Amino acid sequence: MISPLAPQLFPELPAIAGVQLATFAAELRYKGRPDLFLAVVPADTAVAATFTTSRCPSAPVDWCKKHIGSGTGRAVVVNAGNANAFTGAAGYEAAVATAEAAARALGVAASEVYLSSTGVIGELLSADSMTAAIGPLVDELTESSSDGWASAANAIRTTDTFAKGASRTIGGCSVVGIAKGSGMIAPDMATMLGYIFTDVSIDAARLQRLTSQAVGTSFNRVTVDSDTSTSDTVLVFATGAGGHEINDSNEGEFAAALNGVALDLAHQIVRDGEGATKFVSVNVDGAETEAAAERIARAIADSPLVKTALAAEDANWGRVVMAVGKSGEAADRDALRISFGDELIAAEGVAVPGYSEERATEHLRGQEIDINVHVGVGTASATVWTCDLTHGYIDINAGYRS
Repeated sequence: MISPLAPQLFPELPAIAGVQLATFAAELRYKGRPDLFLAVVPADTAVAATFTTSRCPSAPVDWCKKHIGSGTGRAVVVNAGNANAFTGAAGYEAAVATAEAAARALGVAASEVYLSSTGVIGELLSADSMTAAIGPLVDELTESSSDGWASAANAIRTTDTFAKGASRTIGGCSVVGIAKGSGMIAPDMATMLGYIFTDVSIDAARLQRLTSQAVGTSFNRVTVDSDTSTSDTVLVFATGAGGHEINDSNEGEFAAALNGVALDLAHQIVRDGEGATKFVSVNVDGAETEAAAERIARAIADSPLVKTALAAEDANWGRVVMAVGKSGEAADRDALRISFGDELIAAEGVAVPGYSEERATEHLRGQEIDINVHVGVGTASATVWTCDLTHGYIDINAGYRS
């Protein structure tokens, strides 16, 4: 069943000069559908990345961290259905074998092949199955196209109900991204993977700085269930084939395009939150610092009590007060203001006399929800995006391995 918050169609995504794509059904876990994705990029492509902050990272994350310092790459291989996490030395050996097999098939160095795996934690990924699939996968390589992006986005899905893609244009060039994620989502760069490609020319250090900034205000501002995965990865590839060089004078334009793609994909992940029926923006202002505003917003967005109230369309603003208080950040109780949509519910430490619970509830009956909170101690603000918590989340995760 597709999420009720899903976009109507997968977007038309432009080709990125120099990028080739392929998918293949290796049947690592799923039957009758592709579960492997390969992207190949030209020599001298700049690469940037962010990864999970989990202290139990997957073998592919360890592999990528080892090689991302070069700032360049030639390919990325992604499998769905098995996270290759908490699999010991054998798991890392499977990752190495996959990279080496892809490198041989493509005629590149293994250190230029990046890896991602997503799915069940603690089950060994078969090195034999992965290496056997590389040849057929490489044979399927074609120049990037809208159909190719859609196939790639579908191949990396696990509990996702729809494929996720986004694009922006800049100076005759394009920025294209695909992602997967539906549960275990509280990136702090969950089972969240994102791959962004552009044909602009940009040095790796600048690309890394802009990637980290974009991830900080997009993927790191969403939460479905407050759980950070072992596998979270965002990789950004800049081929330089479009001939538009990014420098100090036009960096802002490129940053806006990159941020736009990242935020679009991050919102789609929330819209596909397991069991979700509502897309929720938690907007906090009046905080001491932006970091404090984000922590307060995240405390609200992560609260099971807030999220279940939203699922029930119950304007229980006391749960928001609770979440602000537990955040550990400064807030003036007697200056606190809370509204659901445009309806101001609480202010100056009490319920607003004569506020309309009916209007507040009417707002909660929609699919797009705004919770606005002013904490009265400063001028900083931040937004975190989340979804409601329904029984559907339990149904999906109680039977995830069965």
